[in-house]
Amino acid sequence: MKMASLFSLVGRHAVRAGRRCLSTAADVEAAAVSGGFSFELTDEQREFQTLARKFAREEIIPIAAHHDKTGEYPTEIIKKSWELGLMNGHIPKEQGGLGLGIFDTCMIAEELAYGCTGIATAIEANSLGQMPVILSGNEAQKNKYLGRMIEEPLMCAYCVTEPGAGSDVANIQTKAVKKGNEWVLNGSKMWITNGGYANWYFVLARTDPGQSAGKAMTGFIVDGDSPGLTRGKKEWNMGQRASDTRAINFEDVVVPQENVLGSEGVGFKIAMGAFDKTRPSVASGAVGLAQRALDEATKYAMERKTMGKLICEHQAVAFMLAEMAIGIETSRLVMQRSAWEIDQGRRNTYYASIAKALAADVANKCATDAVQIFGGNGFNSEYPAEKLMRDAKIYQIYEGTAQIQRMIISRELLTKAKQMGL
Repeated sequence: MKMASLFSLVGRHAVRAGRRCLSTAADVEAAAVSGGFSFELTDEQREFQTLARKFAREEIIPIAAHHDKTGEYPTEIIKKSWELGLMNGHIPKEQGGLGLGIFDTCMIAEELAYGCTGIATAIEANSLGQMPVILSGNEAQKNKYLGRMIEEPLMCAYCVTEPGAGSDVANIQTKAVKKGNEWVLNGSKMWITNGGYANWYFVLARTDPGQSAGKAMTGFIVDGDSPGLTRGKKEWNMGQRASDTRAINFEDVVVPQENVLGSEGVGFKIAMGAFDKTRPSVASGAVGLAQRALDEATKYAMERKTMGKLICEHQAVAFMLAEMAIGIETSRLVMQRSAWEIDQGRRNTYYASIAKALAADVANKCATDAVQIFGGNGFNSEYPAEKLMRDAKIYQIYEGTAQIQRMIISRELLTKAKQMGL
């Protein structure tokens, strides 16, 4: 496969941008006029999208069923995506990365998820693991832990969820005790994506039991080869089986002070702040799956005949396809809005939760309807619909359940209402 990498595309467009600096005053004025509300992608974004779409269709789709059936980690496809610059897009240019915005990385994530959300989750989970370091790491931490991910195809993981603290992050029990210029971690995490392959982890631990959750926790960067760190067995999940999920255990794991993110007691804020940047990309994955479900269902409906005509010509099926399209277009728009908001430097919690909640629900409905349109074949593993249905469910669970998103949305809504004096 001959594909230009994102690194080469970014470089080419940077040169073009430099040339545009020589534009006339009329050109500048015209650009300002066109800089308002727009649904158009830039030339650079279209090339990003085309590259990711080509990669998903030519590289991911042909191997997706194999990884779903075997649970084999997609090491080779991850390496290819790294070579093309389709992963780690958030890493700043100062560390050798592309420094892409959330909108651009969401656009890429949607295309990868179209191919297989299990493989896409393995790739995109790097963004969640990296985000606390990107947002709160000092230059030495960024250079050391982000820089190495540009040098070779390494994985990292966001290590927060525990057996008794999924949605209730404030209840985590993993503890870190300071001894001299080091910290000693003890506890267990679970459902950690990329847990078995992570080179390093972002770990949230309780450091001051006497404080409220907002001040009781500290974030750490923990190397994957640290003595006392053990990785549990790979979990066999209902869907997204190409993604590696397992428990991570800490028994007297020593972490140097230099690996504390931010400062002591601000870990909860760092962990939660990462979600504003990563929830849009989770929503984009759900949109990609929903689009795949619609495309597969449409193709099948245009080939399958019943009662003397194609099933797409039956109103019952045609309306199902229409409902799928309505859901996809609206969830894509709010996903893009949530990504655009954070790229403008504004807090996007409200839009990010709406995007995540809506896209997850739409993905599940579209996958279920695709199975229905396929009929008996939809229930069979030789056809793509049943895998889409299994893969879709996790979008209503990870990175904040559907119910947690509604709690966040209602809280944000009521806060705004009070500020407006309603």
